[in-house]
Amino acid sequence: MTSVDTKRMADIVQNFANKRICVLGDLMLDKYLWGNVVRISPEAPVPVVEVQRDTSCLGGAGNVYHNLKSLGAFPIPVGVVGDDQAGDWIKKNVSDSSGTFIDKKRPTTVKTRIIAHHQQVVRVDQEEKKSISSGMEEKIFNFIRKDAFEGILISDYNKGLLTKSLMQKLLPYAQKKEISVFVDPKVDNFFSFSPVTLINPNHTEAEQIVHFVCDTDAQVEKAGEKMLSRIEAKYLILKRGERGLTVFEKGKKEIHIPTIAKEVFDVTGAGDTVIATASLALLSGASILEAAVLANAAAGVVVGKIGTATVTPDELISALHL
Repeated sequence: MTSVDTKRMADIVQNFANKRICVLGDLMLDKYLWGNVVRISPEAPVPVVEVQRDTSCLGGAGNVYHNLKSLGAFPIPVGVVGDDQAGDWIKKNVSDSSGTFIDKKRPTTVKTRIIAHHQQVVRVDQEEKKSISSGMEEKIFNFIRKDAFEGILISDYNKGLLTKSLMQKLLPYAQKKEISVFVDPKVDNFFSFSPVTLINPNHTEAEQIVHFVCDTDAQVEKAGEKMLSRIEAKYLILKRGERGLTVFEKGKKEIHIPTIAKEVFDVTGAGDTVIATASLALLSGASILEAAVLANAAAGVVVGKIGTATVTPDELISALHL
């Protein structure tokens, strides 16, 4: 692992406490049905899962919110839910739902995963991907303007919330107010996220953006440079799965950080953990390298857990062997 000042890293993690962050993005409900496969269905060649229990948790941008909260910050989720049971559940399970707006014309996004013998068998998605209305855009923008956020974390799942027109209002406003903006993007909206402080695509998304394979270090370096030449971003962290992270800063040499995950059970939500940790670290005085090392360590913790997971400050410090 990249050499770091262990005491300084511990101080940065302690500074996570109570950072007020707007989490703007696609709020979802993640449902899990847990059980065992006992036989193959006589109706079709598919396994029959006997469900033993079910659980629900915040998904999408809600998982980013949950990660920030677990790390000690004070996040406020900002997004839309439907006028339905799933939307009610989300509003009841965040500490401040004042930025969670009900859109009666769309359902809450629900992802249901069926887990058998600690493995995901299938996922069922219920969602609406059309863009939000201009009236809803205005509500969201006005809500953000009225608060004193230290940072804005944009969590894009391409469900219609993060419209180009909303970004054209929000990002110049944040730049003018000197509010740091951190983005976990999807390909369709990538070029709308400018200017920002940090953008954090994964290697598959990068390949679709630059139109070439991002496998080797050299290919990744070329991709990062190309992406940074096309948007205004201070930093870029490219998520590379089991190969770790690559850190880019304009005018400086890129840095490759290998993964520290010892055992991978489930990668669900690991990208949310990366952007949450890196954003908090930058707001807490970390350099981009320190932020990436912390984010990499946090991801190594959550992939060792089953389901949509989070990391605590103590787990993060332990993962760094501090």
